Amino acid sequence: MQNAKWIKTPLQDKVIENLRVGDKVFLSGRIFTARDAAHKRFMEILDRAGELPIKLSGEVIYYCGPTPSPPGKIIGACGPTTSSRMDSYTPRLLSMGLKGMIGKGKRSETVQKAIVENKAVYFAALGGAGALLSKFVVSSQIVAFEDLGPEAIFMLEVREMPLFVANDIYGGDLYVSGIEKYKIL
Repeated sequence: MQNAKWIKTPLQDKVIENLRVGDKVFLSGRIFTARDAAHKRFMEILDRAGELPIKLSGEVIYYCGPTPSPPGKIIGACGPTTSSRMDSYTPRLLSMGLKGMIGKGKRSETVQKAIVENKAVYFAALGGAGALLSKFVVSSQIVAFEDLGPEAIFMLEVREMPLFVANDIYGGDLYVSGIEKYKIL
């Protein structure tokens, strides 16, 4: 695909510095899923000065709760959930080394500032395309909080998962610039 960028996890600052809002990205490597319940549990662990079940440095969290795997498939549908539901937890995780997030929808001003301050990136995935996105997952296993069912933390290996840069380290916001680009009046 013309003008697309192929990147791999774990994310490095040098790679993140070259990403701009609106860039088409194909992401490969290890990512972790985590939704509301897992994020709440992360905070409870951190508040007790405990250790998280995954290391965050350089990692990407996909705001997703996969559906059960159909027979013969690696994973069920795995589309993004609304990212703003994780906004109250995100700055803390970014300060611990989290480098990327994948979801859908606009992020709060506080999260956008934390993305800039911590040299991170927020990717948008196509909402409503969970079955299609599952085709980019080459392996899946639960690594923490199995009792949460689909909200458990899964470690996924993805190959060329199609994404867009929604927030970059330069303060760009696709949910603002995208609207401005096509505004008629």
